[in-house]
Amino acid sequence: MGVWMAKVIGHAVAKGNQVLGLIKRSFVHRDSDIIKRLFTALVRPHLEYANAVCHPRFKKDIEQLERVQRRATKLVTGFSNMLYENRLKAMKLPSLVYRRYRGDMVEVYKYLYMGCILYLMTVC
Repeated sequence: MGVWMAKVIGHAVAKGNQVLGLIKRSFVHRDSDIIKRLFTALVRPHLEYANAVCHPRFKKDIEQLERVQRRATKLVTGFSNMLYENRLKAMKLPSLVYRRYRGDMVEVYKYLYMGCILYLMTVC
């Protein structure tokens, strides 16, 4: 199981970095709005796929995925010397760890809520 997870995460990280390289080479004017839109449309789906399929538990896997987003936020002109958390706030982006936890809570809510509805349907 561990080798398979490492391959999926490695592939997602490689694909995300490839797309970031393409964005870096293709756009000269890189303000935060443009990079945010490109990142959320082209890069983040690859990282989210790895989050959903593998649900990384090890710190090294989490850091690999988060490093791609760190690199994306550094592409913005004038953001390269800022702290990662400040770059995220300036771009109004949540970290990937937060998105994974939030997604987990949404799934738990749906499971509990749907469980209550199914229970009420069987009782009534």
